[in-house]
This record gives sequence, C-alpha cells and structure tokens, in this order.
Amino acid sequence: MKNPIIHRTLSLAIGTATLAMGMAAHAQDAQIDRKVAELMKKMTVAEKVGQLHQLSGRQFTGPTSSAYADKLADIRAGKVGSMLNVKGVADTREIQALALQSRLKIPLLFSLDVIHGYQTVFPVPLGESASWDMEAIELSAHIAAKEAAAAGIHWTFAPMVDVARDPRWGRVMEGAGEDTYLGARIAAARVHGFQGKQLGATDSVMATAKHFAAYGAAIAGRDYNAVDMSNQQLFETYLPPFKAAADAGAATFMNSFNTLNGVPATGNAFLQRDILKGAWKYKGFVVSDWGSVREMVPHGYAADLSDAAVKAINAGSDMDMEGYAYSQHLQAAVKACKVKMATLDDAVRRILYKKFELGLFDDPYRYSDAAREKTVLGDVSHRAAALDVAQKSIVLLKNGNQLLPLSREARRIAVIGPLADSQRDLEGGWVVQGERAKVVSILEGMRSHGGKAEISYAQACAPGCTSNEGFADAVAKAAAADVVVLAIGETWDQSGEAKSRSDITLPGQQEALFNALKATGKPVVVVMLAGRPLVFNTIADQADAIVYAWFPGSEGGNAVANVLFGDYNPSAKLPITFPRSVGQIPLSYIQYNTGRPVTDEKNVVYKSAYIDSVNTPRYAFGHGMSYTEFKYSGLTLSSPSMNGAQKVTLSFDLANTGKVEGTEIVQLYLRDMVSSVVRPLKELKGFEKVRLKPGESRRISFTIDRDTLSFFNSQLTWGAEAGDFKLMVGSASDDIRLESTLKLN
Repeated sequence: MKNPIIHRTLSLAIGTATLAMGMAAHAQDAQIDRKVAELMKKMTVAEKVGQLHQLSGRQFTGPTSSAYADKLADIRAGKVGSMLNVKGVADTREIQALALQSRLKIPLLFSLDVIHGYQTVFPVPLGESASWDMEAIELSAHIAAKEAAAAGIHWTFAPMVDVARDPRWGRVMEGAGEDTYLGARIAAARVHGFQGKQLGATDSVMATAKHFAAYGAAIAGRDYNAVDMSNQQLFETYLPPFKAAADAGAATFMNSFNTLNGVPATGNAFLQRDILKGAWKYKGFVVSDWGSVREMVPHGYAADLSDAAVKAINAGSDMDMEGYAYSQHLQAAVKACKVKMATLDDAVRRILYKKFELGLFDDPYRYSDAAREKTVLGDVSHRAAALDVAQKSIVLLKNGNQLLPLSREARRIAVIGPLADSQRDLEGGWVVQGERAKVVSILEGMRSHGGKAEISYAQACAPGCTSNEGFADAVAKAAAADVVVLAIGETWDQSGEAKSRSDITLPGQQEALFNALKATGKPVVVVMLAGRPLVFNTIADQADAIVYAWFPGSEGGNAVANVLFGDYNPSAKLPITFPRSVGQIPLSYIQYNTGRPVTDEKNVVYKSAYIDSVNTPRYAFGHGMSYTEFKYSGLTLSSPSMNGAQKVTLSFDLANTGKVEGTEIVQLYLRDMVSSVVRPLKELKGFEKVRLKPGESRRISFTIDRDTLSFFNSQLTWGAEAGDFKLMVGSASDDIRLESTLKLN
C-alpha cells in the first residue's frame, strides 16, 4: 500500500516518462557532443588540465587571506574545473563569477557531501535502509537534492553503495548494509531520487556512486585500509550495487582510498578502465576521493606526485579532488608522452558533457537563485517526509510481554539517559545545513505525545562518562515511574568516516546505568541511537523492550514517540547483522557450509565453531518485530522445474492475525544445493512490503527466472547451473516460515 505523502510528492516531483521525452533526450545527447567537441578545439592543454582539478573552497568565500590569492587567480585563469565545500546562493554566485572571468568562461561544478539531507536531516543511510522502502528512500534523496540544488549545489557525493559486513568500520553508517541484492535496489533508488528523470532540472543534483570498489571490505574494519579478495567475490558481492547505480544513470563515480589486491583503487585500471568504462560502457566521469591520487605515494605504488598523476589518469580517474597531482604535473606528463592526448581529452570530454547537460553554459547561475533558495528551504512538507522516513526506519528488536506500545494510561514515565534530550546526536554525521534548534529530541517527542502522563527526565551521565555520579537522581525518578524509557548509544561523532572502533560495545557507563535502572524492578524500554550495529548483550537479555532508532534525523524524537506509543506500528527490518561479540566479526547472514558444519549448537567438538560462543548472531539480517502477528501459509510453485528461459511463480498467503494494522516485509531466499563453486546457505533474492488490516490476507507472488538462480563462477561467467534449489520465504534470514524445492534442468 503506497503512503499518500510519498506517492503524491514523488508524482509531482518526477512525473511520468514518455516516448517524446526519450527522443528529445537522444537529440540532446548529440547536440551536447557537438558543443563539447567545438569547445575542446579552442582549449589549450593547460585549460584541459584545469577541468580535471577540484579544489575545496571552505576558506574561499567572504574575506580571504592572501594565502589563497593564487588559488583565486587559478579560478580566474580557468585552471579549476570544480569546487567542493562551497554552498549557498550567495557564495556559489561569488565563486562562479570568478570562473566566468576566464578566457573560455567555462563554469564551475559545485559539489558537496549531501549524504542524508541538506537542511532537512533524514535518518542516516543505514537507518533508511532498514525501511526496505524504495519509495521512501527515493523521496529522501529527492528532497535532499531539491534543497541542495536550491542552495547552488550541482553535485552530491552520494550514494555510498559499498557492501559492508564489518560494523567496526565507521562508514557502515553511510551505506545500505551487508546484502548485495538489497544494496543494489537501494543504490538505484537513491540515484533516481537525487537525479530525477534527467539532469538539468533545478530540483535535482548529479549523484556519485562511491567508493569504487570494495571499500566496505577494508581489513579489520579499519578505515583507509587494504582489501584483498578473489575476483569471484568482487564480481558477485561488491560490484552489483555499483552496476545498479550505473544502470540507474549515476552521473559520476568516486574511486576509493583502499588498495584492491595490492593496487590502489585510484590507480586501478582493472576497475576503472576495464570494468566501468569498458565492460559497463559507462559515460559519466570518475572523481578521486579526497587526496587519493597523491596518497598512492605513501601507499608505495607511485614514486612521487608526478608518477601518481600519470598512473591515476591512465587508469581512468578523471578528476583529482584536492590532490594537486593533475594541476601540477599533468601538462608536463602529456608533453613527455607519459599520458596520451586522447586520454586527457576523454577525461575532459566527460566533465564538460555534464556541465552542458546541467545547463550551466546557458546560465551559469541557474542553480543560484535566492528566491528559490528561500522558498525551498522553507518548505514545511519536507519535515513531514522526514518524520515518515524516520518512522519507517526504526527497528523493534525486542518486545517482552508486549510492553510496547506504551499504554496511554501510564501515569508516570521516566525518560532517562545521556541521549534522551540530545538534538545533535539525532542528526548523525555528515550534516550540511541542519537546523539544530529545530531537531526534535526524544524527550521533546515523548512530552508532546505523552498525553496526560507525567514525564520526568534525568540525564544520569554523559555518553562517555566514566563514573556513576549522576545515577542517583535517575534511579529515584525510575523508581517513582510506571515505566522507564532509556535513551543510550553512540554519539553522532562515533560513526562515519575515520570513526572505526575496535570495541563496539556501549561507550562509558551506559550499561551500568541500565543495570541500575533495571534493579528498580520497573519495566525498561531501551531506545538505542547509533550509526552501526552495537554489541549490548546484557541489555539484549534483560531489557523489556528494545527499539533501534539509528540516528533518525530532524524529526527523530517525534518518530520514536510515535513508535513507542503505537501511533506508528514499526515495520523496519535490519539491513545488517548484529554480532554477539567483536570476535564474530566479520559476520553476515551469507554463510557457507564447511566440511564440518555445526548442526547442533550443543555438539560443536571438531566442528566449525567457537568454544566460547555460538555461531549465531545476536540479531540476524532481516529481523524486525511488529505490534501485530503475520501468518505465512499455502506456498505453491507454478512448476516444480524450469527449462531454458522458463519462469516459475512462487506464491503464498500472508495474513495479519493480530489486532492492529501492520506492515510485513516478506523475504525470499534461495540456496543452490550443489554447484561448481560452493554457494551460500541463503541469499536474498526478493522482498515485498505488504500492509494488512487485522484479519486481512493477501496472496503474494515472486517470479523466479534463470537470472534469479545465477551466480559468478570462478571464471567470472554469470549464469545458472542445472540442479536443485531450496526456496525459502520468511520474516527474517533466521525466521524462515515456508520452504520448497525447484529443479533447474
């Protein structure tokens, strides 16, 4: 069932594609190609190199020190092609005016890390991914693009589409979690949201698929670290979300900081030239990550900055972000024939094409309209959308004795915890222009939704506190209450880039605070804020209810309150596995049998097992509870076997057997029983969100074809092999309700 807010907003914002539009787009492509070719005939080598140079502009607007005079001169001379970290109509107009003083008056591209909202802050991407709602995720990206574009921005460095299975890596916050299929669906949705139906509309921005590639597999979850994997694993697990982003029309790609099998991604021709621009025929351009061209020197892959420039551009990296390798050395490298003119021209052509496509040559200031900026950033409907997406992202992990939703008859509710009245921590990392004063805290949300209940508050301690000095007041308020809501977790700056953690348990004395409150005998509802899965075994065992809110954004407090009081029935499912301990990491639901699999956790001697822990996670991929119950029954296949291009339909009945309306995310998994390469015990191959009223049932169907059954073998050939496949339908990867078998002939 479509949400009316989202459906109406998307319909108005994006419209319907028609054949006439497609024909016009084809004509536009040819026209832009001609314009690019004509412009490039007029360009010197120095001016071409300038288009490949991206400069950060944090200190460029307003009063400028003399130290930046040479860089301002470079902009006037046409030696800069793009700026990042310049935002707002006034500042982008000021810098664009400098570029238009250059000989050829080539406009600048303005770019920014708009990761989960511009002014209106949505849940962090990992949280949004828990919604499994492509329409909501697309809307979130569209509103972020609309606000950013109104502030003069042309280009965002999102979405991050790295598959990530190690929660120690702080950047799991920016992605869609551990699964390739779900990640690919979300990658396409976010690209469509940022870019709309076509580039050039002033409510859209260019998207960037990052980080190409395999950054999410950094060894030990340590940021900027090396990656080592087979090509079979690369093609099957880590590349598909990038391919989905490319197919969705992502305007740009960003390479990554890591090495892949010994070669830095920035200088990796196999990734950028052979796969992306070769096999995939990608027409956009590739930008380096911040300084990643020059970082090939400390990697030990390039001898010096000049060598780094040569290796990066020859490998297919088109634009150098804040590396100064291209601006300082590329012209000489072309003259010395270390870089072919055709290679330079290809990079320049790709960048200029996007500038024409955005309409910047027709009107360099078309994104810098003060009236539009004021109107768009004042649009109150954006907050309503942020609330809707936040509610859909909150995962109900535990609900002992149906404590939730909280009764409206509760007279006294104690809201306690270091994050209970925080505003900044609800936003998470990568906040661009958020209105901090307007962020709704959990305490504020509880007070505005609590009706006649008396709501008391105690912070008890800071998130990283090392003592229990403030516990007494919190315990007293808990003892006097009917129920306790405890808000704990990470702070906003403990997840994100350069925020890897070797210990992902709760910081400070937060677990001790829980123990003290639990000892009062009052029921305790834990609301967890974080940008990654945390380890919290004592709380998992002893809390009466647990709600995982991630970093939920501007409307986070209202979203949490709506879930706790039952005004919104939670439906979110985990997009990433929660381990029991750091020792289990990396851990995902994608597991392979060994020759000695564990079939009974009570008998693990000489099995692939730990002697001090079970193999299973604390909370599995796909887990998430509701305030109602769903019954799965009646699975059928349209045929027990498949031949050639045949398709088989799997169908089953889903019924809401509870007392309230609710949404279930049904999940389809399969296992290839015997194949030329050992296959996982389960792989997600489909899902559907189904909203049902109490007593309502619906017949749900999935179509299975050869592509559904296919995989990359050791020769990197994509295809399906004859044999038996187990088909599994369930509510989570560890909660399979129905099974069947399909034979591929």
